[in-house]
Amino acid sequence: MFLSAYEMTAGRAWSLVGAVLGLVGVVFGVLALRRLRGAVVAVAGGLAGMVIGALVVVMAKGGPGTGYGIVGGYLSLVVGVAALVLGVVAMRKGVRAAARRAG
Repeated sequence: MFLSAYEMTAGRAWSLVGAVLGLVGVVFGVLALRRLRGAVVAVAGGLAGMVIGALVVVMAKGGPGTGYGIVGGYLSLVVGVAALVLGVVAMRKGVRAAARRAG
């Protein structure tokens, strides 16, 4: 069976879902750094993106261009890590700000 380069396969769909969740996490991470709210959403989105991306990469039976979504899986991993880091930094910043207000 020949797959078209533009056909939406299950691997490509899952890698897209992971990348979107990671991107949502990055957006909330940046907002959390500015307003100290939404850091938990950033961490959750980052973790979800990382897990989905890792699963897509592990389950892929071929390389780039085969329709298994491996490129999107790696992208999802990278964006997920960025969201996770932003969320953790925002959480630590929020804890320090709360400690300063309390003490």
